[in-house]
Amino acid sequence: MKRIKLTVAYDGTNYHGWQVQPNGITIEGVLNQAITALTGEPAAVIGASRTDAGVHALGNIAVFDTNTKIPPEKLSYALNQYLPEDIVVQHSCEVPSAFHPRRCESRKTYVYKILNRTFPLPLNRRDCYFTYRKLDVGQMRQAAGYLVGTHDFQSFCSVHSQAETTVRTIYHLAVEKEQDLLTIQVTGSGFLYNMVRILAGTLLQVGMGERSPAEIPDILKARNRSAAGPTAPAHGLTMIGISYNILENI
Repeated sequence: MKRIKLTVAYDGTNYHGWQVQPNGITIEGVLNQAITALTGEPAAVIGASRTDAGVHALGNIAVFDTNTKIPPEKLSYALNQYLPEDIVVQHSCEVPSAFHPRRCESRKTYVYKILNRTFPLPLNRRDCYFTYRKLDVGQMRQAAGYLVGTHDFQSFCSVHSQAETTVRTIYHLAVEKEQDLLTIQVTGSGFLYNMVRILAGTLLQVGMGERSPAEIPDILKARNRSAAGPTAPAHGLTMIGISYNILENI
């Protein structure tokens, strides 16, 4: 039995998120079906990030155990023959059997994309949140600076979260704009339920002039979901990738 790591990209538009659910098609469920069809074995992938319905990914990580004789590095090619066009395995390799994508120390990077112009563009409707309201990028950057570091992010966490602790570390948080496209890129040790979308929603309020950057420390101190901004829509969020110190050479 060997453990295989998959790097998976997907358009989350047509899925009820990552995790298997009884009432809809999910990324995890489709991957399990593809692995079983390929190997003839029952499959239960373990994902690093259980993304919400509508959220996309360029590099989510998943592992599964198998006895297949297909070489690990060839499994990506084989699995893609069984997957729909909106889910594609980008890479596959063998990892130590003890490796668990959610329990090993990692850095995760997400990007929230905002189309900021007078009218929406059809080609961006799936992966960008649209607003015609003028955004002050300088104010958003100033607000973002308060969020970098280790903090209690309870105010930026859904009330439905079951996390044991709401303390997280943000290593990098950048707000950039190129022509009509504004991006919020964040790298952290891990994120609470809806945390990145709430960060984005709060920064959007700052950009629209509804909040001051100086309010961010008080929002953190409040440790209350009602203190922060709204949860930005899921379709603007994309998981970029995850890095693991333990797997640097794999």
